[in-house]
Amino acid sequence: MSKDKESVLAGFKAFLMRGNVIDLAVAVVIGAAFTNVVNSVVKGVINPLVGAFGTKDLNRYHSCLKSPCSTDEAGNVVEGIPIMWGTVVSSVLTFVITAAVVYFLMVLPMSRFLARRAKNQAAKEEVKEVLEVSELEVLKEIRDALVSQRGPGNGVPTTRSAP
Repeated sequence: MSKDKESVLAGFKAFLMRGNVIDLAVAVVIGAAFTNVVNSVVKGVINPLVGAFGTKDLNRYHSCLKSPCSTDEAGNVVEGIPIMWGTVVSSVLTFVITAAVVYFLMVLPMSRFLARRAKNQAAKEEVKEVLEVSELEVLKEIRDALVSQRGPGNGVPTTRSAP
């Protein structure tokens, strides 16, 4: 095996072992399961609500591009060119419901959490800076108080005199 093939395999192994790939795989599996839930909501709740005004199945709504469109008893088009806009509406509703649930149950709470966390982190850093400055100021005040207690000329010499 050549070094190029070994490096490609090593790179691929490193890619697979990163946490991002595992997170992505989990997201795909959860997304697939969640899609079934949303499809059930659309078919079990949204379609019957639309059915109150027309047919119970959005997939049956269509227009005919080439007249006349005729269907058999099963609803399959025998003649003409139908435009199945009901299927598109059903898919759009599924997408909007999925996006809303993901946004309101996952994205919005996470962004609020991260904003709160960043705010707390900034506050901690600000307090740390204030404490460091305050500590320095207190030490300066103590030094000044000690110098003033000794009186003028009794302060600590700034340079050493030669003996």
